[in-house]
Amino acid sequence: MDEIVRKLAGVGLPAVILLITMATTGLTGAAAITAALAMLGPGGMIGGIVFLGIIGLASDALAKYGLESVLVEIYKTRLQDGESSSNLYKEIAWLPISDELKLVLKDKIARDSG
Repeated sequence: MDEIVRKLAGVGLPAVILLITMATTGLTGAAAITAALAMLGPGGMIGGIVFLGIIGLASDALAKYGLESVLVEIYKTRLQDGESSSNLYKEIAWLPISDELKLVLKDKIARDSG
């Protein structure tokens, strides 16, 4: 059951993004799809399709591992690649996430950098 929910989340978010974008075009049918895809990504329709694919992969990973795990791994990797912990702290402070999750991320960075 978890696998089904994860796959639906991976497909559902790109579909919702496409529908919202289609609604903003003021067009209907194939013209709305074409205009929405062109609006979504750089490079016209192809860029929009690629963008929706990337959103699908990201939502699949979030559904599988959870936001906290994904963010922790991203910041661990950036820290290992030589980015300063102070820059990462500043970036985390601006993220639109809960204060609790911000504290968790900062704690993980502090443990890995020290």
